[in-house]
Amino acid sequence: MKIELDSFSGNKIYPGRGTLFVRGDSKIFRFYSSKTASLFKQRKNPRRIAWTVLYRRKHKKGITEEVSKKRSRKSVKAVRGIVGASLDVIKEKRNARPETRNATRAKHAEAAKERKEKEAERRKAAKAAHVAAGGPKVSKLGAKGSAPKVQATSR
Repeated sequence: MKIELDSFSGNKIYPGRGTLFVRGDSKIFRFYSSKTASLFKQRKNPRRIAWTVLYRRKHKKGITEEVSKKRSRKSVKAVRGIVGASLDVIKEKRNARPETRNATRAKHAEAAKERKEKEAERRKAAKAAHVAAGGPKVSKLGAKGSAPKVQATSR
């Protein structure tokens, strides 16, 4: 004895009961009563009709046992050193006061600024030496010894 399920309501259909509906794409739907068949053909959503199994599942109706929510343990994060910094150094930086942090940040910023200025001066000096040593500007092709460009003659 095979017990089918109603395609709309989810109720059991015992042998000798219900109707069969075959859609154009050959999909089979079984209905316990004309009521469920009619609602299905009206394209009603069974999750919105209070007496269907789908509605009761969605709204958590008729659950006999109250299942307590499982508690998940929070994983404890292990603090360990990384490449280039040992655990002691990391802890020291974490526990540093904001004043000391700001002071070191300012010191590093000043050093970076000085380095940048020195680099700019060095570039200026190199450019000045290059301009003083070199003659007229020559393109790469001209430097290689290619034929000079012929001036266009006007008519």
